Amino acid sequence: MYQIGDKVVHPMHGAGVIDSIVRKKVAGKVQDYYLLKLSAGSMMVMIPTEHSDEIGVRPVVSGQEATHILTAMEDIQVDMTQNWNRRYRENMLRIKSGDLLEVAKVVKGLMMRETQKGLSTGERKMLHSAKQILISELVLAQSMPYEAVEERVNKVLHQ
Repeated sequence: MYQIGDKVVHPMHGAGVIDSIVRKKVAGKVQDYYLLKLSAGSMMVMIPTEHSDEIGVRPVVSGQEATHILTAMEDIQVDMTQNWNRRYRENMLRIKSGDLLEVAKVVKGLMMRETQKGLSTGERKMLHSAKQILISELVLAQSMPYEAVEERVNKVLHQ
């Protein structure tokens, strides 16, 4: 069980700090929830404590791991299918995995595709979400401002 102040990652919303643990009645059932304050923006996410592992909530990577991921992003080989439907599903699975390197693959692949052929509205939204997830965790792992991490990620991915 996580504690107030812990830095954690929700696979679909990104990284944040547990602001509080509250007991709420939702759909007729009383249970405890983590209130996660996301590092990007001021959004709060309510996560049921007893289902957090199933959802894929995990601690933020260490600063050393974050540095490794930023370094590894330069060498990521992206092989995306031409079929839009299949590519979208594969990217969604990568994001839902919660693995930061997999999220980086999605970001790099979609950024490359955007420069080559352009993106559909759905893929543009996916790129934005994946980038937010990636940057939000790197911000907390490296204790750096959002803009500095975003600039660094953009620099690495545009090489």
